[in-house]
Parts: sequence; C-alpha cells; structure tokens
Amino acid sequence: MPSYQAYQYRMPAGFAGDLQRAEVATIETQLIDPAAPPTAFGVAVKMVNGKIQPINNAADTADSVYGVNLRAYPIQGNGTDPLGTATPPTSGVTDILKRGYVDVALGGTAPATKNGTVYVRVAAPAAGKPLGGFEAAADGTNTVAMPANWYFTGPADTYGIVEIAVKI
Repeated sequence: MPSYQAYQYRMPAGFAGDLQRAEVATIETQLIDPAAPPTAFGVAVKMVNGKIQPINNAADTADSVYGVNLRAYPIQGNGTDPLGTATPPTSGVTDILKRGYVDVALGGTAPATKNGTVYVRVAAPAAGKPLGGFEAAADGTNTVAMPANWYFTGPADTYGIVEIAVKI
C-alpha cells in the first residue's frame, strides 16, 4: 500500500530564531550595542544601558534575560553563509521576542521534553553550548533556570531545533 505522506516521520521545525505562532507574540524592536552585539539568532539577550547585548557573563541571572533575539524575515545574509544560516547585524536594530513562541537550537545532550524546564547558558561555552543558548538540563553554575512560564513545547527535531514558549 503506498504512503500518501509528504513527511514520513517529522517535518523540520525551522531555524533558530524563527518566530512561531505570530498571533500571540509580543515583539519589540531594540537597538543593538555595537560594542557587544549578539552573535546568533535564537539566543537569550539582555538589556544594558538601553541596548541589546548577548548573555555573556557568569553573573547573569534569569532576571537578566530581556528576551530572545529573533531572526527577521526576509533577511539579507552574508554571501559566505551556508544555506539555512544567517548572521545577525552588529549594529542598528533587532527584533526581540518578549512573549510568544520561538524556535531555538537545543544545546547540550539532554533531550527537551514537553513542558520541560528551560535553562540558559551563562558561562563555560563549548561546542553546541553557546552563551545565551538554551538547554534542557542544568549544568551547575554554567546555566540558569528560567521561570516556569518559559518551557519546551516538545522534543527537538532531527536538526536539534526545538520550540520554546516565552512568558506564556
């Protein structure tokens, strides 16, 4: 019997920083601090002196997180970027998700589970574990747990992209 499914297992979730369920989102346009710009989409960011910076200090707490750096669409990528990636601007404005749903790259090795606690890496970055990145398990003082209104909506896809709810 032939299969009529376009995707036999699971459709890819999207790209890190992609906004999901736009109808419930609260997005703010904020200035980027050109002295310390975010280096990736879909990571937690903080507000310092009225400008957006990446989470980049072990002293950063869950209260330091201002929102998530969104991947604007359409975006003019760099000519050397591989397909499916984009480099955030280093100055000017960026969109920050304050409330809603967003796709992020899952760091670490622990799998995300529906309604699972979201952790943000604040220290000891490593391959697959960027500062400001999201993880599904605590890593000592290197991660901080976000409040209960930040949670995973399910497991990551084959490419490690997972949707999180922010202040829902």
